[in-house]
Amino acid sequence: MTYHHGDLRRTLLAETASAIAEDGVAKLSMRALAKRAGVSNAAPTYHFGDKSGLLTALAAEGYDRLAEALVGVDDGGLIDRGVAYVEFALACPSHFTVMFQPRLLDDDDSELTAARQRAWAALSVGVAKTRSGPDSDFGVAAWSLVHGYATLVLSGAVEPEDALEQARIVAGHLVEGADKSG
Repeated sequence: MTYHHGDLRRTLLAETASAIAEDGVAKLSMRALAKRAGVSNAAPTYHFGDKSGLLTALAAEGYDRLAEALVGVDDGGLIDRGVAYVEFALACPSHFTVMFQPRLLDDDDSELTAARQRAWAALSVGVAKTRSGPDSDFGVAAWSLVHGYATLVLSGAVEPEDALEQARIVAGHLVEGADKSG
């Protein structure tokens, strides 16, 4: 895709996600990104500063998409939110990869911080419904389980016939555990 007019920032983020999906984050360069987008070498730097700024913007966009996916579950509990988390990871693997590599990101970025908070708040709703109130340890356990499952599927270590159905079963173990300990 070459850029002609419109939202260059959006185009650069989309091309970044495509480049990461194709070659991995380590091979991403601002120069190659500019070439992919059909813009001058200076254009990505103008919008994002450097590679860290670019990846930070992609991660913030990812957290926003994750929050939207989790909020879109409406009254769904922890299992539905866990499945939505895995569905997001499978639909946006480049975002998912970058979101959880803090050494690549500008941790002081206010957009990234706000997006992370929105995503955590959306995940926490399912935790609160399962545990009758906030429980940060259980929340981390829930997040770890669905995040780990999503990572295993994305890496090819687990190749289920139906990843979302298996995600529902995996997340169901959290609810069973909550019933026994809660």
